[in-house]
Amino acid sequence: QVQLVESGGGLVQAENSLRLSCAVFGSFIRIEIMGWYRQTPGRQRELVATITNDGSTNYADSVKGRFTISRDNANAAVYLEMDSLKPEDTAVYYCNTGLVRLSGRKDELWGQGTQVTVSS
Repeated sequence: QVQLVESGGGLVQAENSLRLSCAVFGSFIRIEIMGWYRQTPGRQRELVATITNDGSTNYADSVKGRFTISRDNANAAVYLEMDSLKPEDTAVYYCNTGLVRLSGRKDELWGQGTQVTVSS
């Protein structure tokens, strides 16, 4: 069974930083695109950032210049460095990954979510 385990959320004051981590556990053939999404009550889950196997990144306009996504392919992990945090960044953050299972089937997995709260 493959699962994503997230860590690093918490409560922080505005303008400070947090680093989220997500590791993929289990057996699989290959991990493909990895990303972070976030969701607040009453709103749809939205993309924060994604990163491909070759390191190409994509960011939501609201976090460009403040957040940095990176990945460690050897350890099947993805990170989100969040700087200059704002109260509007408060949300549950979810890790997401596409992967190829041992069966050869492509799949998409989500982490359990980690709460990030930014106080003003």
